[in-house]
Amino acid sequence: MSIFGSVGFESAYAMGTQGGQQGGAGLLTLLPWLLIIVVFYLLLIRPQQKKQKEHRTMLENLRKGDKVVTNSGMFGTIVGFNEKENVVVLKVADEVKVEFLKSSIAGRVEKAE
Repeated sequence: MSIFGSVGFESAYAMGTQGGQQGGAGLLTLLPWLLIIVVFYLLLIRPQQKKQKEHRTMLENLRKGDKVVTNSGMFGTIVGFNEKENVVVLKVADEVKVEFLKSSIAGRVEKAE
């Protein structure tokens, strides 16, 4: 019994000391996850939020006569707005006017001369 008894005691003692050390190790196991979250925020989330803010600002500053391109690739000149329905009226050709959602405007087109 002395051989098995001493082995059992050492195993129980070793288990007790490992349990006490896991408190510090638990924090170290969270560190990689926190690092991954920070990297995702800096590389993916923050730039996307900045891009959305710039797009929102561009949409708010649209005026009649601005040349724009839609998300579908159609070019036109703004001839009117319907703020209630959030619609922009674009002139795409002579006597041809098309309504688009304001959010479908991808950007302004610079006038090339």
